[in-house]
Amino acid sequence: MWALGLGTAATRTTNPLLLALLVAVSGYVVATHRSPAPWARSYTAFAKLAVAVLLVRLFFATALGSPIPGTHTLFTLPEVPLPHWAQGIRLGGRVTAEALLFAAYDGLKLATLLICVGAANALAAPSRLLKSLPGALYEVGVAVVVALTFAPHLVADVRRLRAARRLRGRPDRGLRGLLQVGLPVLEGALERSVALAAAMEARGYGRTAAVAAPVRRTTTALTLGGLLGVCAGTYGLLTAEGGAYGLPVLLLGVAAALAGLRLGGRRSPRTRYRPDPWGVRAWLVAGSGAAVAALLALAAARDPAALHPGVVPLVAPALPVGPAAAVLLALLPAFVVPKAPLETEEPS
Repeated sequence: MWALGLGTAATRTTNPLLLALLVAVSGYVVATHRSPAPWARSYTAFAKLAVAVLLVRLFFATALGSPIPGTHTLFTLPEVPLPHWAQGIRLGGRVTAEALLFAAYDGLKLATLLICVGAANALAAPSRLLKSLPGALYEVGVAVVVALTFAPHLVADVRRLRAARRLRGRPDRGLRGLLQVGLPVLEGALERSVALAAAMEARGYGRTAAVAAPVRRTTTALTLGGLLGVCAGTYGLLTAEGGAYGLPVLLLGVAAALAGLRLGGRRSPRTRYRPDPWGVRAWLVAGSGAAVAALLALAAARDPAALHPGVVPLVAPALPVGPAAAVLLALLPAFVVPKAPLETEEPS
């Protein structure tokens, strides 16, 4: 929830100074509280992916042009003539500083979002995430946990195999090394999939309890009605005409959906061994991320020019003091959570 709050805040701004501050805050918390578990080593991979996304965004802005007008020409590429039906598309041509800066702002926003997701992968134990879900979302939670652990396990396998090849004096870089490492990584992924399927079968995954027909119909009505209410309320909040009814409909939809999930949990009876308590520290961690998202959304609505600096004319972005102080609230987990995590083993 803390990482989702930071990611939501990143989507509300294109100011590179605020985005860099979000990256620095998440990186500091990861550096001070990351455990030695294999799934906690994926932050570097997400950071590299974020850099790759930023470079790809700049490449497309350079090769395909940009609709942003500009007067500061950096260089000119050979322009490829296109047929008349490709109007509005340009290959090559003049590359301006305004267009590159706009592409960098846009790519940095997506890169920051990826880094926030990487922070969640490096800090949150997937087993604890699955343990805290309600029974109605257990199947969905298993799928999400398997998806979240794919990247960390993949990174761990690649590190292990590259180290083994270096000890044997074999190349571990370049195209040849990548091809020779890919097959063992795929084999390890298949072995983990078979072991996971056997473990899920042994634990009774997918089995449901008998529930009366009226309860099933009530659960379906509450869940579908709640989701429709959430959609209608969100649409009302996003439009100027629906501001009066948007929030009440959204709250009613959320309440109906939660009631449906609680009733749906009767179909999936589960026992909890050593339940994970939700204490004051959990409230502070989750609340700090939610506060950052809410404050930046409020700042974007009140002063959009500060959170979305323009590129025409070409001016240096300024750091707004209020949103920057709001981002610093995300440092709270670094001080309220112990630096020695309780769970350091690899989740089964």
